[in-house]
Amino acid sequence: MCQILFCIFAIILYQFFILFFLTIKHVYFMKTKFFICGVFIATLFSCGNKKEDATPAAPLVADVPAIDGEKIFKISCSVCHGVDGKLGLNGSKDLSVSVLTLEERIALITNGKGVMPAQGAILKPEEIKAVAEYTFKLKK
Repeated sequence: MCQILFCIFAIILYQFFILFFLTIKHVYFMKTKFFICGVFIATLFSCGNKKEDATPAAPLVADVPAIDGEKIFKISCSVCHGVDGKLGLNGSKDLSVSVLTLEERIALITNGKGVMPAQGAILKPEEIKAVAEYTFKLKK
């Protein structure tokens, strides 16, 4: 990048000096021509050894979208549990009175139980954890 910018700068500067010194004297033109070539070559050597970092930057925490446990719950679980966790369709438990720990909820969502289908093959572990954490918000 440095070389390209300097090339453009050198060409513009060279054209300016040609127009300016052609009107004065031929001797000044030759000195200026050698000076500009010397500056151009020196800059090429000084910028040519720099390597641009080709490794991509690590994504910022803000760039990674958070997993929405509520949204996943409404899509996958609300059919039987209801939006508020109290529906009880197909024998599903009332989540607003559940006393299960986070680990027990994760295991239950992952492996299923009775009529409740296992979500371990459908959802990622992070999504299952987000849903399990969201179910705590359904308590009274």
